Amino acid sequence: MSLTLNQFLFLVITIVAVIAVTFLVTLIAQLRKTAKEGEKALKEIGELAKNFKETDKKIREKMDDLSGTLEAAKKSAVGISEIIGYMIAKVIRPSSKYWPMFLPLLRFGWRQIKKKKKKEEKNGE
Repeated sequence: MSLTLNQFLFLVITIVAVIAVTFLVTLIAQLRKTAKEGEKALKEIGELAKNFKETDKKIREKMDDLSGTLEAAKKSAVGISEIIGYMIAKVIRPSSKYWPMFLPLLRFGWRQIKKKKKKEEKNGE
């Protein structure tokens, strides 16, 4: 049984149509699956956005609390720097002219204390 040209072309067109429909059905099934996964992803993104907003709110509250602490630390640093400036201006600079006499005496006393400790250690053993 031989096929005529019209029958052959109809057979080829039918095969191509079946292949095209099969491809379109699998494509539509894949798109449907992708759409479902996209919806799930969008729901997760929405939940993450809510969590992010809550986290941002908590961080801002902590930063507000921290700003008070930073102000207190700044005041403390200013107070300490004023105390150090006062000590330098009123105590250390005026007494610096006596240091050349005082430091050798201090070193001598320190050496005497070390010698005394060594003698006590030797006697104690």
